[in-house]
Amino acid sequence: MRQVVLPDGTHVPALGQGTWNTAERADARPEEIAALREGVERGLTLIDTAEMYADGRSEELVGEAIAGLRDRVFLVTKAYPHHAGHNTLPRACEASLKRLGTEHVDLYLLHWRGSVHLAEMVEAMEALVARGLIARWGVSNLDTGDMEELVAAGGADCATDQILYNLSRRAPEHDLIPWLVARHMPVMAYSPVEQGRLLGHAALREVAEARGATPAQVALAWLLAREGVIAIPKAGTRAHVAENAAAAELVLSTDDLAALDRAFPRAAPRPLDML
Repeated sequence: MRQVVLPDGTHVPALGQGTWNTAERADARPEEIAALREGVERGLTLIDTAEMYADGRSEELVGEAIAGLRDRVFLVTKAYPHHAGHNTLPRACEASLKRLGTEHVDLYLLHWRGSVHLAEMVEAMEALVARGLIARWGVSNLDTGDMEELVAAGGADCATDQILYNLSRRAPEHDLIPWLVARHMPVMAYSPVEQGRLLGHAALREVAEARGATPAQVALAWLLAREGVIAIPKAGTRAHVAENAAAAELVLSTDDLAALDRAFPRAAPRPLDML
């Protein structure tokens, strides 16, 4: 598994596991847990969740899945913006830790900008680092101007920006991604197959068929070929995890990449998209 290096020198897998829309159905829970555990066995040891997902039930599911595996997992969760203040962030973090069944998380993210002053959020995050509740912190869904403001507010230790980035959402390549790369802050790409909407695209299917792969594997391989990008696809079954993991072995040719560039041209600059 190719590794991506965080600003503090920590290595994490370029292909992880997302959990958005997990823990929504009780009948799916056993297989979702089995899928996460299967992913860890296949090297997808970065697991991303959030207090928002299924009103905390996703964190509980992740906690059950990683029981006995915690020392092998790089665990990421996210806080609501309205929990990002001096007094509220510690309570939110402690609640997440309880649901996850762990004493610390490896990366704690602000889920989106919200109304809390960034300087206050930074101070609250650093206080959690000092207490040992989180190893490092980052943000999600912050655009270039937000990131510049974050650094000016004392947030130079931000570890990553988790954003919507895939073949059909390439506008961040104009300014945000180069800004992050220049500062050695990896991009964590959520919804890497656009929640499945990319998979029927004719050009993507054509490349996949020529390579003996699936469209999802090609879409993931495209992301994994890019500097400083961590992809976090969600998989609810062990078979889906196996399909995702195989994408890490798929190396796209120059012709493949050119065909995808023609089919999915870089969008004009615009504010960062969110789902």
